[in-house]
Amino acid sequence: MGSNINHGVTDEAAYQGLNALPHAVEGEMTSAVRVIGWLITGMLLLAVAAGLWQGIAGHQGLLTDVVNGLKVSEVGFAIVLILLGSIVEGFGYGLSLGTRWPYTRNIVVLMVRGDPEAAHRMVATLVGLIALALVILSPSVSTISGLSLIVVTALFGMGTLYVLAGRAPAIVHGTHGLLAYGVFLIYLTGLVYPGLNFWAYLGAVGALHALLLAVFLGGMTTGQRGFGTAIGPFVKPQKAAQWTIAAHVSAALLLVATLGWMMPAYPIAFYLAVAQVAVGFLLFHAVNLKPKDPGVMVAFHQSMVLLMCLAIVLQWR
Repeated sequence: MGSNINHGVTDEAAYQGLNALPHAVEGEMTSAVRVIGWLITGMLLLAVAAGLWQGIAGHQGLLTDVVNGLKVSEVGFAIVLILLGSIVEGFGYGLSLGTRWPYTRNIVVLMVRGDPEAAHRMVATLVGLIALALVILSPSVSTISGLSLIVVTALFGMGTLYVLAGRAPAIVHGTHGLLAYGVFLIYLTGLVYPGLNFWAYLGAVGALHALLLAVFLGGMTTGQRGFGTAIGPFVKPQKAAQWTIAAHVSAALLLVATLGWMMPAYPIAFYLAVAQVAVGFLLFHAVNLKPKDPGVMVAFHQSMVLLMCLAIVLQWR
């Protein structure tokens, strides 16, 4: 887009270097974005505090206590990172920094001023640094796999920018979302079930297979519609975005059926999945009404997925 930046972009934004970024589209800094930003900041501080508490209160030796504290914080940061991604999408900040990655001019200043995309990239950096520290302090299949997943997730995160700019296929966006949940799950299971082989666990838990399929197709739906584009109401799918969301809805119904068939193994996850179907339809209408910034419903939708993941992992026997 070069110099053809939207007239709504302020002189201040241009000063910050957005003119130099390809396809830069500034989101609207509303009161809702500011409130959510403060909530996210609170969650980050809570994750830090929980990690410190775990490290201080533990009595398994200094190294083990430090590692456990880092794992607690890493789980919290992974949750925040996923929620930040949903806020970026929900409030139209997907291309606020253009397609330059991972950092850009004044990214810290932009983060402090409330840009969710800048915060998303900085928290992703923090997640990566903690993962590296865990590999150094406690090398294992789990910690090495976690760091590897983060690196691949980051690379696909770069690809999502080109998806939104219409220069990469939607599968890149779907894979990024799938990998992000993989990062969250590998550290969550490592914290809840120390010593567990994550890959063997993932292969054995069918409920997570159905959930991750829905997550992948949800990311595909976002990527297929592109930046600021409505899916459009339909009865029979007519275009790629509509076929993709039809597949996503089918995966959501499959998840409900899978959890229902497994009852009473995962009752909380089942009821959340049933409610999520309704939330998904509300989000579909929000996307069609305001395709550039469908709002907080995107973050609520992701919050439900995170809760389902927690319910499945914590109730697994």
